[in-house]
Amino acid sequence: MTSIPTPFDAPHGFRGPVSAAIFDWAGTVLDFGCIAPVAAFREAFALAGVEIGEAEARLPMGAAKREHIELILDQPGVQARWRGIVGAASTQGDVDRLYADFLRIDEVNCAKYSAMIPGVLEVIAELRARGIAIGSTTGYPRAVMDGLAPLAAAQGYVPDCCVTVSDVARGRPWPDMVLANALALGVADVRGCVVVDDSPTGLASGRAAGMWAVGIVASGNEVGLPLDAWRALDEGARDRLRRAAHAKLEAGGAHYVIDTVADLPPVIDAIDARLAAGERP
Repeated sequence: MTSIPTPFDAPHGFRGPVSAAIFDWAGTVLDFGCIAPVAAFREAFALAGVEIGEAEARLPMGAAKREHIELILDQPGVQARWRGIVGAASTQGDVDRLYADFLRIDEVNCAKYSAMIPGVLEVIAELRARGIAIGSTTGYPRAVMDGLAPLAAAQGYVPDCCVTVSDVARGRPWPDMVLANALALGVADVRGCVVVDDSPTGLASGRAAGMWAVGIVASGNEVGLPLDAWRALDEGARDRLRRAAHAKLEAGGAHYVIDTVADLPPVIDAIDARLAAGERP
């Protein structure tokens, strides 16, 4: 009988190399600063008569968008304002209406803020040349991605797999989306997968799946600035923002933290070396 080789045929188990990179979307590969969803959340709440701040809108980033609205409403300050204006605590019916408004608004915002982050396409091409499959996950439901994915494709970004939060039983920080990518991409071992995400919950999902986790700072939600605003800062201001974001992403489980996906190739090299030495995530 012919034996089928497995990742564990090597004397000391899986030794790499990296076989798949699984990217988040907004704030990681496109929409520098993760602007589209934040603006949509704020506008949806404003339509209900309740203003929310940018920090309040950003706090739950990475969650499924309906859950994100629930988490915004769970913030004491937001809930107090809601009660003061609406006259009662928020209900699931309120969440449903906010979510419907969010989806309608975000469809417009995704088109407005769909530009690829500088360096992403070049890095994706380099990874593919190295035989690394490209997966993706998102807190957006499939309905939003049906509009956003073609905008990315027109710019040259077409991942091998896209799993949305509406495709799985559980969103982040659960590992379901990244594990679905691993299955779809046919990876030999989850230890050869690298999750790249700008949210702590996205990184936590990668760690829960037994994968490497790389956090994105400059283009992501934790800094939350559009590209022009980031470039306009002096290096001291950038470093202050980096440090605060870095701490949050490390707390989410990041093995590495980089400014943008443009900085990813040396991290893949480092992970390959650690795998070859017998290390695991």
